[in-house]
Amino acid sequence: MAKIDKYEKEIMESYEKNEWSSVKDAPQKMKKYQELAKIHLKKEKRINIRISEKDLEDIQRKAITQGLPYQTLIASIIHKYNSGLLTEKND
Repeated sequence: MAKIDKYEKEIMESYEKNEWSSVKDAPQKMKKYQELAKIHLKKEKRINIRISEKDLEDIQRKAITQGLPYQTLIASIIHKYNSGLLTEKND
């Protein structure tokens, strides 16, 4: 039998103490989480966009200061905007 680490040992001991209970509607919940996983684990899509040379240079400069590839920075900005973490300033 393979060795188990401290965390796995704690889980096993908790289970053996009967501290766990069954999930109600397990099949429906499992299906729900499988669907969510499919959505979030999809392969990334490639897009092409046209932006001004100056904007691209500014983004590349900012990416360098953050230690990121510029495409990663762009993807992060889009993700933050879609998640509501990045919003327009109110004037």
